[in-house]
Amino acid sequence: MIVCSCNCLTEAQVRESCTRTEGAARSTFEVYKCLGCSPKCGTCARTIRKIMDEALGGGACNTCPAAAMACGGARIGQALDAAIGRSIEPFPAGAALTPAE
Repeated sequence: MIVCSCNCLTEAQVRESCTRTEGAARSTFEVYKCLGCSPKCGTCARTIRKIMDEALGGGACNTCPAAAMACGGARIGQALDAAIGRSIEPFPAGAALTPAE
């Protein structure tokens, strides 16, 4: 099935670009890059993201902590916790920052 009529990209090409063993795409822009093109009208971006999520078993952010931070996923705090080996408390909403003395 064609998912991008501007670049004639198929669903199979999108799946392959994000599941290859080296240089796998982790964002819609990277899919275009892997396939040697660039976004034109952008209508296909949501469909490409959906195909990527399906191919990666629920989302690119499940792959590694770095991917979670790169794609702006909701798991950034968890990725940071995993990277430093301890929990980070979130800054309370509405609290004012004060300079250290």
